[in-house]
Amino acid sequence: MASEKKDYYELLGVSRNASPEEIKKAYRKLAMQWHPDRNKNDPNAEQKFKEISEAYEVLSDPQKRQRYDQFGHEGVKSAFGPGGFDFSRDFTHISDLEDILGSFFGEGGGSLFDEFFGGGRRRSSRRENSQRGADLRFDLEIDLEEAAFGSERQLTLPINVECSECRGTGMAPGSKPERCKHCGGKGEVISGGGFFQIRQTCPICGGAGTVITRPCHNCNGMGRVKEKKKITLHIPAGVDTGSRLRLAGKGEGGIRGGAPGDLYIVIHVRPHEVFQRNGEDLMCDVPIPFEVAALGGDVKVPTLDGYAVIKVAAGTEGGKVFRLKGKGMPSLEGYSRGDLHVRLVPQVPINLNAKQKKLLGDFAEERENNNYPTIESFYKKTETFYEKKETIKKSQNND
Repeated sequence: MASEKKDYYELLGVSRNASPEEIKKAYRKLAMQWHPDRNKNDPNAEQKFKEISEAYEVLSDPQKRQRYDQFGHEGVKSAFGPGGFDFSRDFTHISDLEDILGSFFGEGGGSLFDEFFGGGRRRSSRRENSQRGADLRFDLEIDLEEAAFGSERQLTLPINVECSECRGTGMAPGSKPERCKHCGGKGEVISGGGFFQIRQTCPICGGAGTVITRPCHNCNGMGRVKEKKKITLHIPAGVDTGSRLRLAGKGEGGIRGGAPGDLYIVIHVRPHEVFQRNGEDLMCDVPIPFEVAALGGDVKVPTLDGYAVIKVAAGTEGGKVFRLKGKGMPSLEGYSRGDLHVRLVPQVPINLNAKQKKLLGDFAEERENNNYPTIESFYKKTETFYEKKETIKKSQNND
């Protein structure tokens, strides 16, 4: 009499409400742990590997998982044909399951089941052997000066590059890939029977139809190794926070002769102590002596090209903004420049000596209301507010 089947959730070590990602992660870990090629001295490894493969094939499919949750093993028995899960499948010929699982569970890969019988457009039964490297992103902080005038940076980044020994094949030099015994080199297997069949990308070779039996010792069969690469980056004038600079072919190395990916540098411009940026325009707060604001005069203001001089009229109030056309940031295309907006901020003098204090005291005694029209206007508006307040109070008391 056959032994009682084990609970699929217990086999994978997950809870019954585990997410698909948790189930996939648990299976990958156990498959690598119990693959027979990694446990040649353990006679139970093959049986354990087949059990967790069966559990994953059920729990990774929403419909099968629902039937299993409702009816147990009897609910999914017919999905594997009259005899249940096919234990005659050969799972024991891969020496580096991690390489296969890496491509099988990699980002952008399809689901476990490619298509149902008669449903949708059929995908190719083989995947291309070569694989383009992934695009990479690196965030780089720069100063406003670099954004304004452009600069050159030398970056050293850890990047997975094509293995020099196997040239990205993942195979030991002199070896060749072997035909996958699980799918017979077709890259896919068909489960089920009768009118209901499931076409599945081969979980062992990942659809390639071949497997690596002698992995490269330098890259452990991955086809890539991590290296620190020195990259020269030219930062054009006019870049702003969020600008992306693309370095074609400087991303992650390809696999099995695939083209390398691209490297995207995302720019972040640090805040500046003198200039504030708004697109191509710049803003600058310039402190000036209070007597210059009162009597007028020339004020030296900074620009990207050096100091400029603006004439301030007598009686200029704090906060007045002067626009210097074409003195802002250059456009990224290099055809135009923004403007520089200079805001005057009169300063109150400190550390006065006796003579200065006497002069200010004499002025205070001689000043008239029209010397400070803004102050006079402010208090007139305040008095109007209090008058309206009293009117409202009297109206409420009469009621």
